[in-house]
Amino acid sequence: MSRDTAPGWTGAVGAPTRLVLLRHGQTPMSVDRRYSGSTSNPGLTDFGRQQAFLAAHRLAVSGWDFDAIVSSPQTRALQTAAYAADELGLDIEIDEDLRETDFGEWEGLTFSEAYERDRDTHSAWLKDPHRCPPGGEAFASVDSRVSGVRQRVTEKYGESTILVVSHVTPVKSLLRQGLGVGFELFTRLHLDLASLSVSEFYADGPTSVTLVNDTMHLR
Repeated sequence: MSRDTAPGWTGAVGAPTRLVLLRHGQTPMSVDRRYSGSTSNPGLTDFGRQQAFLAAHRLAVSGWDFDAIVSSPQTRALQTAAYAADELGLDIEIDEDLRETDFGEWEGLTFSEAYERDRDTHSAWLKDPHRCPPGGEAFASVDSRVSGVRQRVTEKYGESTILVVSHVTPVKSLLRQGLGVGFELFTRLHLDLASLSVSEFYADGPTSVTLVNDTMHLR
């Protein structure tokens, strides 16, 4: 095998499906750091729209040649994706499985409020990805449905660059899958609003993460 065709550290051959992951901009619920999952549907604040605009401009001048935009169906993600669609000249595809976690009875509560209400359950939920909030959805379930999105996108687009606009947990899922690490990433990795990350998936199996929580466009 020649130097030019030799696999790198991951052992991958060929080009990946590059998923550029954009978390949505600020909403009224994120201002107060409240659980905002799949059952609430706030739109962006004025500041959130500014974040989305800046992220879209960053994507337009990034040098990446985007083939598609795939978004969560929730308003805050679609509004964020719309700015990118305008800049990139692409339509938005909606995938229901990119929606945020269902936080059940904790929806609308702050971290502290949820902890005070259900101390034992909340503490166990942070440690066990298969544990659900009361009436809600486990992180492992979110990760599983997001894996389905990844498989559909990679099969449809192959060696290409796709913008995925979603929420903190689905973005963490795609980063976890790209890194090949455990669910501890869900509680240890911080992702800012309107941040960019990149997870790459190769047809022959290897994966890699090349960018995490980039917010240079917001400064």
